[in-house]
Amino acid sequence: MRNNFDSLALTPPPAMGTADGSAPRRVLVVEDNPDGLETLVALLEMLGHEVAGAADGEQAIQQAAAFRPQVVLLDLGLPVMDGYEVARTLRQDLRFDDVFIAALTGWGAEGDRRRTADAGFDAHLTKPVELPALEAVLARSGQRCAQG
Repeated sequence: MRNNFDSLALTPPPAMGTADGSAPRRVLVVEDNPDGLETLVALLEMLGHEVAGAADGEQAIQQAAAFRPQVVLLDLGLPVMDGYEVARTLRQDLRFDDVFIAALTGWGAEGDRRRTADAGFDAHLTKPVELPALEAVLARSGQRCAQG
């Protein structure tokens, strides 16, 4: 009797990583628009990241404490507490010293970018977020963690 296993090709499991080959990140997406939140969470998961979502500022703080994200994509115009207040709260908590925070906003003028930088954001993404810009921010977050 012939052994059918001779014709099977054994391939190693794929290496752990994201679609672009970088290390997966724990990403918290904070967005009050349900469709925007769902879309961004799904996209990040497809890219190989571990993702949690929050729909307002209070949820964001609670999720950050439970999920311990490496990256927070933070909408500025949130109910309950806005993105600036969420960023300030995270920056004041030593548990989140190394968290990379990127603003998500419809405003992208130089003054808007300066305001988010002054508020402690590490990056500024203008909605609708384009995939190359998102990937660039995630790559920057990974480089910062590798350095520190």
